[in-house]
Amino acid sequence: MSSILLLFLCLFIGIALQRVKNFPTNTATVLNQYILYVALPAMALHYLPKIQLSWDLLLPASVAWIAFGLSFVLFHFLGSIYKWSKKLTGCLIITSGLGNTSFVGIPIIQALYGDEGLNTLIIVDLPGTFVVLSTVGVLVATLYSNQKKAEASILKKMFTFPPLLAFLIGVLLIVFQIDFPEVLSTTFKQLAATISPVALISVGYQLKFKTYGKHFKFLLLGLFFQLVILPFVILTLFYFVLGRTDLATKVCIIEAAMAPMITGAILASTYGLKPELSNMMVGYGIPLSFVTIAGWYFIVAHLLG
Repeated sequence: MSSILLLFLCLFIGIALQRVKNFPTNTATVLNQYILYVALPAMALHYLPKIQLSWDLLLPASVAWIAFGLSFVLFHFLGSIYKWSKKLTGCLIITSGLGNTSFVGIPIIQALYGDEGLNTLIIVDLPGTFVVLSTVGVLVATLYSNQKKAEASILKKMFTFPPLLAFLIGVLLIVFQIDFPEVLSTTFKQLAATISPVALISVGYQLKFKTYGKHFKFLLLGLFFQLVILPFVILTLFYFVLGRTDLATKVCIIEAAMAPMITGAILASTYGLKPELSNMMVGYGIPLSFVTIAGWYFIVAHLLG
């Protein structure tokens, strides 16, 4: 219960801080950089060495790839049928195909399933969401914008991304069955514990409720795909097809139901892919996702136990 209270309290603190003039305009950027460069790598280095390597890890890692693949197929098809602009199509592919599996996902999973659920979240998030963002996400942004090429190569973006570097180190530790000394591992855990409050304050600080009427039908379409269709697809594949009912499956379904990724919206905006709609997807998607995630949680609890 305290985790749920912390979640909403930090979110509202972030919203309230928007009105404090003493905070610099780049506050959210600084908070996000701290999470990306310090807290997320620390979480990876604490939890990954404790994971037992198995083929079962492929399922959590596949969630983000399935989500982005379906988003690409659906919105590329609809864009071709209805003659949408490339920028609109690219915006919907990126913002609907990338879920907020870390900044919002971490506190929610921790509140619903405890620290044990974070073992699966790490796999969903690092080799999943962030690698998708850094590779095919950048590729789609480039192809659907007017830019001829990305400012930096995809490989360079991948292998200079701190959470991914920490993930690769963690994988090596898993392979060789090595863990850090307890004092260092505990330090990583304490740094990782800052993710939830800092991330939610950052999310709250960035929430903007825009009212661009011309974008609302696309907003509803994108959010319906992300908050309803994607978790249903993962539920169908993992539970009805594969017959899985373990904790990892529950976490995967809830992670698939997350709101649009803030970093994904920033990527779309940076490449000129309908910045207003990108911001709307995050601004409306995050509060709405708290309602839809609650619904998916009860569905998962009823079906999977």
